[in-house]
Amino acid sequence: MALTAPGGAASSAEEAFDALSEAAPEGWRVELIDGAIRVTGPGDGRHAEIVTSVSGQVRDHRNGLRCYTGLGLRLPGAPPEGRGLPDLVIAPKGSFRNALEFQDPGPVVLVGEVTSASTAERDRGAKSRGYARAGIPLYLLIDRERNQAVLHSLPAGKRYTRKVEVDISQPLSLPEPLGFDLDTGEF
Repeated sequence: MALTAPGGAASSAEEAFDALSEAAPEGWRVELIDGAIRVTGPGDGRHAEIVTSVSGQVRDHRNGLRCYTGLGLRLPGAPPEGRGLPDLVIAPKGSFRNALEFQDPGPVVLVGEVTSASTAERDRGAKSRGYARAGIPLYLLIDRERNQAVLHSLPAGKRYTRKVEVDISQPLSLPEPLGFDLDTGEF
């Protein structure tokens, strides 16, 4: 479900976002991306397996980074400010020791999304733009509909200037500070 605020209605969009967030059942996600409010149900089992696999591979490389799920990020842009709930956030340990619901994206090294039929276009478009605007260095998109793992890097403005795609089952090299090949064969 998507709701878009009329031009210049930042406070209305924020009020609607707050109301929907309060009313959403547990496990449902409410996001405000590019002025549009999106409500999405919980992911399926395969979605959870992929997120867990990426998290485990990062943890196994013991590089001082942590994997966070269910963490909200503030995403800069035209009012109203965006609020995203990525499937996966990788940042240095201790980066989010506060009580904020939506965090500053400054410490984030990588943000990841796993597509579903209902989220694929948003993950490829609006969320990619939001993460680039936030200056998040790496955006990992596991695109189940296209059977690809895509690593976006070098954010400039509202887009990433570099993109590396591999078919799911092929390794995907993650640059430092991650510095390992992601085994997409586990997906």
